[in-house]
Amino acid sequence: MALLSDIRSSTGIQRGMLVAGLVLTSLVVLTALFAPLIAPYSWGQTSGANGSFGTQQPPSSEHIWGTTVSGFDVFSRVVWGSRTAVAVILAAVTLSLFAGVALGLVSGYVGGWLDRISVVVADAIYAFPSLLLAIVMSIALTGGRSSAIGGIAAAAISIMVVFIPQYFRVIRAEVIRLKAEPFVLAAVASGATHWRIMVVHLLRNATRTLPLVFTLNASEAVLTLAGLGFIGFGIEPTSAAEWGFDLNRSVADVTSGIWWTALFPGLAIVITVLGITLLGESLNDLRDPRLRMRAARAPRDTATAGASSKEAQ
Repeated sequence: MALLSDIRSSTGIQRGMLVAGLVLTSLVVLTALFAPLIAPYSWGQTSGANGSFGTQQPPSSEHIWGTTVSGFDVFSRVVWGSRTAVAVILAAVTLSLFAGVALGLVSGYVGGWLDRISVVVADAIYAFPSLLLAIVMSIALTGGRSSAIGGIAAAAISIMVVFIPQYFRVIRAEVIRLKAEPFVLAAVASGATHWRIMVVHLLRNATRTLPLVFTLNASEAVLTLAGLGFIGFGIEPTSAAEWGFDLNRSVADVTSGIWWTALFPGLAIVITVLGITLLGESLNDLRDPRLRMRAARAPRDTATAGASSKEAQ
């Protein structure tokens, strides 16, 4: 219902971005949910009723997107890969969101030495590149050879650790600003408990920018997972489908004119990242009071200018 309200309140390019982002994101999520019904084969299947699939076979009626150098069906690998990507997003970004929001809320409200230590630790963690930390975590947790659960856990934990400081910074800055607002000071003067002030008055008003941060981090989670797979520290191909691994295996194919093994996994990554980013940017614009006022003022300014020109004539 909230999304329908956002679509009705949006106009022009903003509505187009929101609808496009919603359609692309929904496509990825639905593909992940119904992967067993959509994919004709399993992610690690290399043979069927008619025998072996063959390697690097071009698109045909049996394999609509062709086969890979390992004999996997490209269409099935891409479909099952959406389930892996969605699992990493849910595991990593959701956990980092809750942890970062809680830490930022407490740190910004309490202040003092706790706030200073939290900021130093968050800045130190944020200094590590997400992909580098993901590589280290993957080696530490799985020895560089990941099962489905191990690979998703390694990527999720590394991404979660890196993204916590982002939510921490956003919420902490908003809480510090809101602490000086009259409605918070009135709640303090009325004897409200610290818990009520943090949850009811601060948290509800400090999460306006979270949709944008969440979606940007979701996009980064997909890219980090693909990066792990591309450099060989991702999920084993017989354990689960992963787009980055498929791209790695298709590098040599491109130079030989075999385009289908790289095109479709790459498009899956682009579509997922683009859809999430468009959706997040649009929701952030719609929930920003300054942008809403600017959008509402634009038609009035145009009408006023038109009336003035008529009077001048």
